[in-house]
Amino acid sequence: MNSSGTPAEGNELTDDLFDFLDSSPTSSFAVYAAAGRLEAAGFTRLDEKDGWDLKPGTRFFVVRSSSSVIAGITGREPPRLSGFRIAGAHTDSPGFRVKPCPERKTENIGTLSVEIYGSPIIATWFDRDLSLAGSLALREGNAITRRPFMTRDPLFRMASPAVHIDREINKEGFRVDRESGTPVIYSASGATFDDVLSRVCAMASVDREKVAGWSLELWDPQPATRGGLDGDMIFSGRLDNLAMCHAAVRALIKAGPGRTTSLVALFNSEEVGSATLNGAGSNFLETVTERLAGDRESYFRSIPLSVQVSVDGAHGLHPNYAGKHDPTCRPLVNGGPVIKVNAMERYTSSDVTSAYFASCAADCGVGVQYFVSRNDMPCGSTIGPLTSTRTGMRSVDAGNPMLSMHSVREMSGLSDHSDMTAVLARHLGGEMEIDD
Repeated sequence: MNSSGTPAEGNELTDDLFDFLDSSPTSSFAVYAAAGRLEAAGFTRLDEKDGWDLKPGTRFFVVRSSSSVIAGITGREPPRLSGFRIAGAHTDSPGFRVKPCPERKTENIGTLSVEIYGSPIIATWFDRDLSLAGSLALREGNAITRRPFMTRDPLFRMASPAVHIDREINKEGFRVDRESGTPVIYSASGATFDDVLSRVCAMASVDREKVAGWSLELWDPQPATRGGLDGDMIFSGRLDNLAMCHAAVRALIKAGPGRTTSLVALFNSEEVGSATLNGAGSNFLETVTERLAGDRESYFRSIPLSVQVSVDGAHGLHPNYAGKHDPTCRPLVNGGPVIKVNAMERYTSSDVTSAYFASCAADCGVGVQYFVSRNDMPCGSTIGPLTSTRTGMRSVDAGNPMLSMHSVREMSGLSDHSDMTAVLARHLGGEMEIDD
């Protein structure tokens, strides 16, 4: 247990998390949801194209390409004297995107070809009532604008083969061909993809003739909910990594102005390598922090004073697959935030940065757990190594334990979310530092 908040605060945080999850079928919608919370808390939107003149205590955020956002509060001291305190997460989740030429037909059954984004557990998407979200690119004279779109209507379905057709399905497992097995059914009456686009345009109140391009993603609109006998678990899609995005945004709002400049950086494209203009491999964080520092020399001086916390979902102990976990480092759901460690540097946690995070947690009355991969299993990575390498700032990788990572429905713990929010608020408050 912890002392990170009252029951009323915990209920409000949970309700807000569920609203955030349900409102964020894509990375762009996650940024819209984050921006709405920031604006309600007095943050002002900036534009990368404009000049910035920010006074101490200024609350701001800047969006890049609609799907990444950096928000912050300028500190009482300039960055050259106290550095930055940064929490980073990613807005994207594994899933499926409609291909540019998607239309397929078998007899009179209409299907759409989809492209796999990241590494979803493909079988979990079958036999679910799937909806559509994304954006339409509109030509208005000589300008291209983007119009977001989302529906919760059950328009699509990946249908599994009946056991009578695939007699080995319960013996060999459900093996999906990534190309021929994933087209989604949308019509049994001869409708075409043009009919799909027309429906999308009608729902988005857009003139079909103005549509010059589109980006459409499948999503499962089943709402986030409490689960378990005691209601202490979270069942939802996209917990990886929207839960950490939400915790970081709420922590920044809770921390308020402090000695140091605090930032939350939410990047797109982590699930596909981050090498995009709005991913963690871009110059987004570098350019924002350099502009906040004031000049290049001040920016260089701020780097060794800064600390980043990369927050992403961690693998909790699965009771049915306990042998897949390290025999001694076995994080438990609702056991507290997890510090991730890897000798091959797939995570950024070091002795001092791990101690820093654990100390922030201790100050909140929160215990921490540790994750390390087995030596006979490969280890994943996060945005941490990318942002730390690009900026030269110290970093630690942390996250909340969860099960079913990359499934269409994942699960995690309620108390872990409030704990992580409190720890990140302590970090972003800027009172802790590393003297190394």
